[in-house]
Amino acid sequence: MAEKKSSSKLLEFLLIFAIVYLVSQTIMRFVVPKQSPHVAGLGSVTLKPVDSTVRMGHHPVLVLRNHKSEDLVLTDRCPMPPVDVFLVENPGTADERKKALIATETVRPCVPLLTVPAGGEVQMDLVPWKYSLFEPYGTYEVQLPVELKDPEGKEWMVQARFTHYAPGQIVKAFRTFVTEPFLNFLIFTASFLPDKNLGVAIIVLTLLVKMFLFFPTQHAMEGQRKMQFLQPKLNALKKQYDGDSTRLHQETMKLWKEHKVNPLQSFLPMFVQFPILIGLFYVIQDGVHLEISRHLLYPIYQDLPWTFGTRFLGFDLTKPDWYIFPVSLTALQYLQMKLSFHQAKKKSEKEGHAQVTSKEQDMQQKVMLYALPLMIGVFAFQFPAAVALYWGISTLFGIGQQMIVNRERGQ
Repeated sequence: MAEKKSSSKLLEFLLIFAIVYLVSQTIMRFVVPKQSPHVAGLGSVTLKPVDSTVRMGHHPVLVLRNHKSEDLVLTDRCPMPPVDVFLVENPGTADERKKALIATETVRPCVPLLTVPAGGEVQMDLVPWKYSLFEPYGTYEVQLPVELKDPEGKEWMVQARFTHYAPGQIVKAFRTFVTEPFLNFLIFTASFLPDKNLGVAIIVLTLLVKMFLFFPTQHAMEGQRKMQFLQPKLNALKKQYDGDSTRLHQETMKLWKEHKVNPLQSFLPMFVQFPILIGLFYVIQDGVHLEISRHLLYPIYQDLPWTFGTRFLGFDLTKPDWYIFPVSLTALQYLQMKLSFHQAKKKSEKEGHAQVTSKEQDMQQKVMLYALPLMIGVFAFQFPAAVALYWGISTLFGIGQQMIVNRERGQ
């Protein structure tokens, strides 16, 4: 019987984790969307943009597919891009014109693309010409300068189009108040370090952010503690007014008012930290390469003679770590959740209340205690180690803050 109960709990946990993980992945795809490729033409060789719309600050990436039975050999065109680039004026109209563009500089070394294997595909990352070719907004056409013929012997051009557009007001505000300050503060901090170490700069930034959020977070933890303490009374109200949703709502609001509880209070740090985490993700994704982040740099840092040192404790912070960070983040997040639930349990026992939980509350606690730490550990496999470093330091700070809250309440 005990074995059957254990198996049931394991299945329940796996189901919770699967649901949380799928929901989280859906949210991340919304925040960091992966665009479906748009095929620009058909033939023995095809060229398509990874994203048919490129927002200012990003750069175009093309996919070149060779459907032929032999290798496609290309010419070394460096320092020019592997494709001819045109700015299209009045696209889709009878007055459409194409203006050929010439690159004046490369912000990163040009790596020649010489061969595309038969039946294979390669990516053309046009980041070296991010500022010299793709500064204006509008429609761009790229053409592959190779001579190709269809089965009937007719020549045809391999080409693709994409649109470069200005960011909206929300993105501009996000960059102004989150991404730009983060990146420039990292530069400021690293400028005082002998090796310009990114890891140390991230730790300093994380501690400052957590100190800035200390009192709001403390307030939220108090709200969470009160909500956990009131849960048995809320469960009793649900049982007492089962079927009478209006009365249940009234009595619940009355209980919250009596104990001075705001149910939204505990969500404040999460709402604040989420854009911070996303902002840091974008900073680490591109910002560590300062030469391709001019649009985020303050004027004083536009011509830096150095770049970040991205090695920290043996890790390359620009790449995901598959071992230490995922395990550490999972353990730290579990410990933080355990401390949070422990203080509520001790408080209830001290006040003489039975810690009776409903099925819904029990499920919620299991999600927070087990599934959430594992989900964060899984995310650590996908994100650069620098993001995991931020999250780990942030969680350590949160554990210390939770211990302070528990100690102040005599728990």
